[in-house]
Amino acid sequence: MENLAETAETGWRGSRRGWLEAGYQALIEGGIDAVKIQPLAKRLNLSRTSFYWFFEDREALLTALIEGWEERTTDPLIRATQEYAETLAEGMLNVLACFLCGLFDSKLEFVVRGWSLQDEKVEARLAAADEKRLVALRNMLTRWGCEEQEADVRARTIYLTQIGYISMRAQEDTDTRLARIPAYIEIYTGQAAAPRELARFQARVKSSARPR
Repeated sequence: MENLAETAETGWRGSRRGWLEAGYQALIEGGIDAVKIQPLAKRLNLSRTSFYWFFEDREALLTALIEGWEERTTDPLIRATQEYAETLAEGMLNVLACFLCGLFDSKLEFVVRGWSLQDEKVEARLAAADEKRLVALRNMLTRWGCEEQEADVRARTIYLTQIGYISMRAQEDTDTRLARIPAYIEIYTGQAAAPRELARFQARVKSSARPR
């Protein structure tokens, strides 16, 4: 949790949260090379020196951004694998909802994967996150009775497919994606989702797509 003094500090120097959000937007829009102090200051209409009230240097901001990436991607995916479900198929629908409802920040994931090609520390952090995510998926599958090897292969099939969607920037409209979900569930779990499970899932996805 952020220090109250850090988040409450506002006014002519802005706030830590504001600098982080500006860094996040710059990262999404232009990649790691776009995250520079002076352009961020201009974006926020603040002085460059005000940055140093909240971060020691650019590297400190980058560290905070990579921590934010984990919070926006790995954490919600792990929570999705632990959500209540009455069947394995419903558990898998919870995982897919994490991606389709925007709980998993796919844009940030794409950029961080590009960033990892330039930075060994980020590459190592990404590898660790990949493993944590796979472990969470394997654990969900074994809780439902899958043998270890089967759970490992299914987890990799699920995860690599979803990351493939992100890395390839695959474009599908909502109706097309939803029409494919029953087949994905059978491939991922070996089970068919019940009509009521699919109906709840579709309502959840369509609700998340409505303008707020």
